[in-house]
Amino acid sequence: MATLTLAGVLGPVTTPFTSSETPDLVGLASNIRSHLAHGLHGIVVCGSTGEAALLDEFERSALTETARAAVPAGKLLLMGTGAESTRQCVTRCRDAAARGADAVLVVAPHYYGPQMTTAALRAHYQRVADESPIPVVLYNIPKYMHFKLAPELVEELSMHENVVGIKDSSGDLALLEAYLQAQGSAFSVLTGNGGQLLPGLQLGVRGGIVAVALFAGGLCIDVYEGFKRGDLDRALAAQERLKPMATQIVAGLGVPGVKAALDTVGLVGGPVRLPLTSLGAAELKVVRDLMAPPVG
Repeated sequence: MATLTLAGVLGPVTTPFTSSETPDLVGLASNIRSHLAHGLHGIVVCGSTGEAALLDEFERSALTETARAAVPAGKLLLMGTGAESTRQCVTRCRDAAARGADAVLVVAPHYYGPQMTTAALRAHYQRVADESPIPVVLYNIPKYMHFKLAPELVEELSMHENVVGIKDSSGDLALLEAYLQAQGSAFSVLTGNGGQLLPGLQLGVRGGIVAVALFAGGLCIDVYEGFKRGDLDRALAAQERLKPMATQIVAGLGVPGVKAALDTVGLVGGPVRLPLTSLGAAELKVVRDLMAPPVG
């Protein structure tokens, strides 16, 4: 299996839609170029922030192809391929490879939550890792899964030659620290919580896949580079500005909030796909107030 070093700040991009709910591929490419110009180290398509649960297979393929054309060599492109059946997840992983993704981000099946025992999840991820043509990144997001990946299972899966890391969006620093026990030369832990980017780095994560980076990429890079270079004042100052945006816009308002924030900074946000609904006036004011003064 190919090796891949998972590190840095990656942006889990939104999926722009036209007024008819068709993916806006031109808008996506434009957004990606802007995100990378702010210094992000990579892009994730078809993740939670990308409304992955609302996309069909053709759209997923088109989004990944568009992203690949916009993401140059030297920058990472991950595709979310999580599915409720292991078979479909493997099919999506093969498609991701065919469309040029460097790795896949795989959220656990969760519709049949009570049956997602450690044994079931082990069997799922082992087959995915065995059959995916490109490296696999585990994805822990209890907010949507309604359970968490056990640290013991993560440590076991980290030993698979095709499992290269985990994104943890739990917001639970104790759980993040437990996952870090599995980190090694071939397995990286990334935080998915932008409000905890600096605390995560201080614990030992190698970066983050954080939605707040989509509209405050410069601040996220300030946190990452400040920490890496030992400039804690720079990192702390940026983290202080990021935390309320990550907490209130990303976590509090979800995808509609992130898209509204993108509109605020001149990128392509636009409408969400039903059953999601765009923000009301009061919520829009929250976003605009948090975004002033302008962020980078």
